[in-house]
Amino acid sequence: MRRFVPDWVVYLLALGGVVWAVFNSSTTQDSPKTLPEAIEREGATLPPPSAFDERVLVQVSRPKDGIGTAFAINEQGQWLTARHVVDGCDDVALLVAPGQYVKVRDVTVSEEFDLALIETNSSQNPVALDMTGDLRVGTFGYHVGYPQGRPGEAASRLLSRSNLISNGERNGSESVLTWAETGRTRGLMGSLGGLSGGPVYDENGLVRGVIVAESPRRGRIYTASPEAVADFINKHDVSIVGERPRPFSPDSYGREADYARRNLQVVKVACQVDEPS
Repeated sequence: MRRFVPDWVVYLLALGGVVWAVFNSSTTQDSPKTLPEAIEREGATLPPPSAFDERVLVQVSRPKDGIGTAFAINEQGQWLTARHVVDGCDDVALLVAPGQYVKVRDVTVSEEFDLALIETNSSQNPVALDMTGDLRVGTFGYHVGYPQGRPGEAASRLLSRSNLISNGERNGSESVLTWAETGRTRGLMGSLGGLSGGPVYDENGLVRGVIVAESPRRGRIYTASPEAVADFINKHDVSIVGERPRPFSPDSYGREADYARRNLQVVKVACQVDEPS
């Protein structure tokens, strides 16, 4: 004998499913499922750069007005960002309050890496950098900045090294770290453009690199390697004095990213390119 279920029972079950989905969703569900099984947990130490590393091609176009991210590395007014965020700009400014920008007094770009040093009169709450400690495949990474010109962040796991090949206005290659995206700011869809130049924090709140590129289709984020950052900083005799780091986790990285922006540890960078006369 067939048994019929009353309509009200079906509706109640459907409503319960919707409520469960809403209250059990998290920021880790807002990105493509790109996490390989091999990095679901921390594993082997990341090997050094190799000629067999995956090649990633990027096209460097002419400078134009744009938005990026930078972060404080000491209290003497020095900030790190990606070279392509500020290279070729006629004016560079940092957003320090709603609608209030501070003009940058000097910019130094690297000839070898996608890195640049920004100088202003002061910088607050510098990050705690770690460019010497081992990194393990599967390590959590938290990328903070201004994607699409708005406050936002992404979570990831460390996948491998890659060789970033630049063509166009600037040609070159450099070893970078490849992170597989696992989550992002709720509602942030598409490109993470504008996040370039921002820091990638580990679980201990230590910055392990500078964001330099992304592959939206593959769900990958690329950061300058610790070796490149250390080389650039040492070459320019930059002093590093970071504040006590604050831990990040898959559940707290949104709050910690807000803290970093609110305290001007991470700021928005505006690039202006003058029109040719």
